[in-house]
Amino acid sequence: MRDAKWADLLRQANNGHRDAYIAFLKQVAPVLRGVIQARSGGRHEDCEDILQNVLIAIHEKRHTWRENEPVSAWLYAIARYKTIDALRKSGRNRTTAFDGEEAQVADDNVIDPTAARDLDVLLTRLDDTSAAIVRQIKLQGLTAEEVGAQLNMTPGAVRVALHRAMTRLSAAVAEDDPETANQKAPT
Repeated sequence: MRDAKWADLLRQANNGHRDAYIAFLKQVAPVLRGVIQARSGGRHEDCEDILQNVLIAIHEKRHTWRENEPVSAWLYAIARYKTIDALRKSGRNRTTAFDGEEAQVADDNVIDPTAARDLDVLLTRLDDTSAAIVRQIKLQGLTAEEVGAQLNMTPGAVRVALHRAMTRLSAAVAEDDPETANQKAPT
């Protein structure tokens, strides 16, 4: 029953019904959160970051779902692959031997998990193309050539757009920083 309901909502969403899309996301998000938590065994913050990546992938790839196939299998596959990708990228823990005992040691390269949410908030201040360029080059590691091919832009135009987007993001961060704001205030 659930799969049929999700399939109906996603079908409507793919036909442009915004309310159906919102209902679809509200229904699948808690289930996907559980799948991610089970697969990653991670902390709540890590699972929320992975869930956000899964929801973005669903949004970007929703047109690839084949209406004659179960939507839940499609969703679970995306969640599985995004969870695996996140665990590989994070290298969150490494096992180190101490006096013959193995212990989990925090990786020195771990980034604050709230940074991803903060970045998502900042990226909403950019237009969709600029935000996509920042995500693809700075977060996913694509080249300007690869991004340009996807967005029908020259690599040079992509680099210029990236530079301008990063400048706007830097200004937004400075604007939100209380210490910077205090420096600007007249004394």
